[in-house]
Amino acid sequence: MTDVERPSEYHRRLPYGERMSPEPMVGQQFFPFDGEFQVVPLNEPVLPEPPRVGEPGGKPCMTCEDPEWSAIWGDDQWILKGGLQNGLQMVALLVPREHYRLDNLPPELTATLGPMIQRVAGAIRRIEGVGRTHFNRWGDGSEHFHIWFLARPLGMMQLRGAMIAAWDDLLPRIPDDEARANARTVATALAETSGSTLGLAAD
Repeated sequence: MTDVERPSEYHRRLPYGERMSPEPMVGQQFFPFDGEFQVVPLNEPVLPEPPRVGEPGGKPCMTCEDPEWSAIWGDDQWILKGGLQNGLQMVALLVPREHYRLDNLPPELTATLGPMIQRVAGAIRRIEGVGRTHFNRWGDGSEHFHIWFLARPLGMMQLRGAMIAAWDDLLPRIPDDEARANARTVATALAETSGSTLGLAAD
């Protein structure tokens, strides 16, 4: 790709094919690595971008094909997926039952998003040993709108911040029975207000 083909001045000034220095992150309190390592070379932009899951030309939307796969709680608008074995006590995904993107969520559904974030975050904190609930949206894997929730273990201060997702991959998987118990805790807490427990949380 030539400079003319790159879509913005931001893109045109980046050093493609080169490795960035890891120095800005090394030694930071939330960075989970030390010792010798390299940053992978920076790739050229891919244009047009490949379709996400659920977009025309992409793979079928997994949530639409099987809405309650890995679901632990749901109501008539939202589903919470989770309860799998992770390194953290809980990693969950909040998705609307209907297929929407963030930019076309209907106003009536958007109005319930904030309260749902509060509810899910609070429900995850009921798991024994959870200090806080982190949540975020990346939106690059699937078109179907989704928000990630990650449980930060109590007292585990180096797991604060954006690298908590990397820690989830690095930490030992929690036992299956513990994952199921945590899912039931979260789903039961949510069902106290509305909706019902689903899947393994209802076992």
